[in-house]
Amino acid sequence: MATTAWVFPGQGSQYVGMGSDLASHNAEARALVEHADRILGASLSSVMFSGPEDELRQTRNTQPAIFVHSMMLVTLLGKRRPEMVAGHSLGEYTALVVAGALTFEEGLKLVRLRGELMHHAGEVEHGTMAAVIGLDPPVVEALCKEASASGIVQPANFNSPGQIVISGSVEGVRAAMALAKTRGAKMVKELVVSGAFHSPLMRSAKDGLQKALENVAIRDAGIPVYANVTAEAVVDGRKVRELLLDQLTSPVRWEESVVHMRRDGAARFVEIGPGKVLQGLIKRIDPEASTRGLDKVGDIAGFEAP
Repeated sequence: MATTAWVFPGQGSQYVGMGSDLASHNAEARALVEHADRILGASLSSVMFSGPEDELRQTRNTQPAIFVHSMMLVTLLGKRRPEMVAGHSLGEYTALVVAGALTFEEGLKLVRLRGELMHHAGEVEHGTMAAVIGLDPPVVEALCKEASASGIVQPANFNSPGQIVISGSVEGVRAAMALAKTRGAKMVKELVVSGAFHSPLMRSAKDGLQKALENVAIRDAGIPVYANVTAEAVVDGRKVRELLLDQLTSPVRWEESVVHMRRDGAARFVEIGPGKVLQGLIKRIDPEASTRGLDKVGDIAGFEAP
């Protein structure tokens, strides 16, 4: 049987109505989202199901909403499990729950706190992000280093060949954008974000998250989790804690993660959660890889184990 990897999306994949059909068609999924509401002491489910969109897009809501949606789908899959997992940014927390390193409650509380801390960091240190299309990683790394004379800027997401997101101060990012255009980028676009995610401007969030992570007994993962920071498999709970902390200010090495999962035998990738972003990235990284997405209740029908 082909080795299967489950992958979990990050911020930006949310949409109003997410998870509502899962809750209405399945008692276990409904119980899980109601449990999430009790843990948070707020009706996350109503924001997921009904919006408004502005509220769902708030980082403190977006991150737990995507996490809960993905975990509702995992619940519908019963005892089926993959051979390896990975998640994009906040999706890494979902991957760790599926791998047994965190409980659902631990993951949800950490994701909510992470969203709050990142939002606050964005208010304290204003920054921005931009997509750079059509340049290789060494070129983007070099132009970010050159643009650092104007302000903080670094790669934030190595998403797929020719698709890199940069992050940092407004001055630094815009200087890097100008350089990218002179270096032959096909497109350079500033993104609408609430902070400079995966950059040094998230330092204050890192301090707050460190305290929370120290109070969570992160267990060794039962299956390999491909970490954003290193793009390599990790199972050791102590190492997981370090990597989750570093992830806030380090680039997400998604392209390398997929390449390494393929190297280690992954033939089929299943994106579990809202949207199809990761499926698109994986196809650009390796057109030979098989991809499938689970988002709505109808997607579960006919899904083969694991």
